[in-house]
Amino acid sequence: MEKTLFEQMGGTYTRQGDYLLPDLSLVPQEERPIGVWGERRRKYLKEHRRVLYYSLFTSGNLHSHLADVEGQAQEMFEQLAKQMAEKQGVTEALKAGDMMAWVRKMNNIRNAAEEAIYNESIYA
Repeated sequence: MEKTLFEQMGGTYTRQGDYLLPDLSLVPQEERPIGVWGERRRKYLKEHRRVLYYSLFTSGNLHSHLADVEGQAQEMFEQLAKQMAEKQGVTEALKAGDMMAWVRKMNNIRNAAEEAIYNESIYA
């Protein structure tokens, strides 16, 4: 019997009862942490960009893509929050003087930074 294209490329089969099943496995991926931003990107891709999601998944690049998005988003969040706090005058002196005003301003800054990250990294 002539070898199949799969066998010609080095693939093997395992017999399961009356069937020959190909021995398939995903390419091993590097272990990098995926935090909240990476999970939000995964959810967006899975729900709204299915072709891209499955393309990344089957090529073995999904985990590294999500880890990259996580790193970029976290760095962007820290940088934006710091810049906005400096621009709006949110300092440790304000924190010591009026804690509730500091909390309000920091919550607004955090929400604005998150919205920017959603538009630039998560939904892009």
